[in-house]
Amino acid sequence: MNFEQLKAQENQYVMNTYGRFPIALDHGEKSVLWDVEGKRYIDMTSGIGVCSVGYNNEKIISAITEQAHKIMHVSNLFTTEPMVKTAKTLVESTDMGKVFFSNSGAESNEGAIKLARKYSFDKYGEGRSKIITLVNSFHGRTITTLNATGQEKFHNYFFPFTEGFDYAVANDINDLKSKIDNTTCAVMMELIQGEGGVLPLDKEFVKQVETLCNEKDLLLIIDEVQTGIGRTGSLFCFQQYNIKPDVVTMAKGLGGGVPIGAVMASKKCCDVLGPGMHATTFGGTPTVCAAANAVLDIVNNKDFLNEVNKKGEYIKQGILSIGSDKIECVRGMGLMLGIIVDADKRSDYVNSCIENGLLVLTAGTNTIRLLPPLTISYEEIDEAIAIFKKVFA
Repeated sequence: MNFEQLKAQENQYVMNTYGRFPIALDHGEKSVLWDVEGKRYIDMTSGIGVCSVGYNNEKIISAITEQAHKIMHVSNLFTTEPMVKTAKTLVESTDMGKVFFSNSGAESNEGAIKLARKYSFDKYGEGRSKIITLVNSFHGRTITTLNATGQEKFHNYFFPFTEGFDYAVANDINDLKSKIDNTTCAVMMELIQGEGGVLPLDKEFVKQVETLCNEKDLLLIIDEVQTGIGRTGSLFCFQQYNIKPDVVTMAKGLGGGVPIGAVMASKKCCDVLGPGMHATTFGGTPTVCAAANAVLDIVNNKDFLNEVNKKGEYIKQGILSIGSDKIECVRGMGLMLGIIVDADKRSDYVNSCIENGLLVLTAGTNTIRLLPPLTISYEEIDEAIAIFKKVFA
């Protein structure tokens, strides 16, 4: 079917909950996608950071295929090798404690919230359940994670929301301190606010939050749903901030294209959730964990991660070298970058990118967000920069 035919059936059968771009994608290779009309695009989105090692990656496909021939799914009443291997790699690469597997970022954050409240309940009893997040944060689309999200525009329609959240201004330790009281059990934050506009937190602020949490026995939850699995040039972004979180959440790039999430807890709190306390039917299923193991085999490598940093800097300097006054700045870490432009012109720039064969994302109010596959080549980057040059001319 062509785009018009597909769009007509989509309008008839699919809920209209997304503002989709006017193209229908058909297939991909490495960091390039083709639509159903045969048009080619350099992809700087990777499925919002999901297809972390590119399209048609033989290592991922082989891992999934081999595991599918063995056993695709069993319930969590049984042990499987792919699940154990994924957990072992994550724990040994971070010096954390144990892992719980989920299916998405929002579910991972839900699990972290439950873990933090249970930890506090076990030690201090009822009434110590408030979690402080940051203004401009984003933590998911469930009823609970919507209210954990520090953006007012998400706090609408779906009342009543789960209670127990307050919001501090990012990089303002005094504001955060003012929100802590005897009902607080945790602080939850993204080290780079992705949906909020690719806004990295100040390292000094993050260290101060860690110290404060240790002093008051608050769990420090780091949401790495978008920043994790090599995206920022280290396996996890927190490793570049020189902190030791109590809980780390992840999803997106871990599966390389298949749905997976995880909650990783430190030795301090990894046994808080016992049998029957938390569960999910599909979490840690063998096929998905086989894909995750293939992703980690590629990404969890010092040389690979160094290349992520080099490519990120190459993109940043290439965009800045355009010399356009339409580009205010480029910010971010590794291959999680944001081009800051005039908010009123951003849609025009994004549409122009698409017309010229480049797929990009948006974030915040004035940010063009770039989340290319971590395996993107320098030749593909050069093509993208040439298109940016044309768009911003």
